[in-house]
Amino acid sequence: MRNLYWLLAISCVAACRPSVEPTNAYARPEMLVEPADLAQAALDGQSVVLDVRSQEAYAQLHVPGARWVDQAAWGKQFGEGDDAALWSARIGELGIEATTTVVVYDDQAMKDAARIWWILRYWGVDDVRLLNGGWTGWVAGAYPTSADPPVAVEPTTFQAQARAARRANMQQVLDLLPGGEYQIVDARSSDEHCGIDALDNQRAGSIPGATHLEWSDLVEKETHRFKSPAQLRALFAQAGIDLDRPVTCHCQSGGRSSVMAFGLELMGARDVRNYYRGWSQWGNAPDTPVVTAPNG
Repeated sequence: MRNLYWLLAISCVAACRPSVEPTNAYARPEMLVEPADLAQAALDGQSVVLDVRSQEAYAQLHVPGARWVDQAAWGKQFGEGDDAALWSARIGELGIEATTTVVVYDDQAMKDAARIWWILRYWGVDDVRLLNGGWTGWVAGAYPTSADPPVAVEPTTFQAQARAARRANMQQVLDLLPGGEYQIVDARSSDEHCGIDALDNQRAGSIPGATHLEWSDLVEKETHRFKSPAQLRALFAQAGIDLDRPVTCHCQSGGRSSVMAFGLELMGARDVRNYYRGWSQWGNAPDTPVVTAPNG
């Protein structure tokens, strides 16, 4: 009888113990699509698939039914994210509605695909996913490919609505500098962050107080797949990034920081902003504060 009471007590303690998020699962696994799953969905026409590689690469081979997107043009023309009419037309031309499931892939370790993911989400497309492994993973799995020219797409009447909470501008970042709730994450290379590599900017360095975590650290170099949940959790913890606090990411011009924003959201962060213009604006403004010593 005493043993029975002991077992019941243990059961009660276990039942009352707070649940702990498993380290082997992404918080939002639906943000990624595995190649095997896309192969079925794409062939069934259940998703709009966007290929954001070069036009030449698309012409040679692509996922059957994929629609080509000029990601470089999208990246340059996003600007301050205030031209809803332009983006209503551009997204509608792809046959995308606010409720369409969209899958994006590239051959650049998620960098270009993540940019398009972020822009679509910013303008109000709810369900945008990345193909885990991108074109590299698709080819490695020997899934179907096509060299057919793109078919005509029936445009939709898409009403772009900016989701301001997903983006930060320079003034908003300046307002964060005294410290407080927000974290600033620099997704550029270590040399850029430390002021060694200025690229084409007038000034080199980093935003005061910014934490550094290079975007490419989130992705496996060979497979182009996002690292495991345990690995991502460890990376964020080592960098001092708290997933429960608001985060603003930046890079040079929005692409690498989009990978960081995706990784943070994949792991459960809920308040993630992309300072899209990033160092291309900050490093060329005459009066923004800049530090050149490693600070994160």
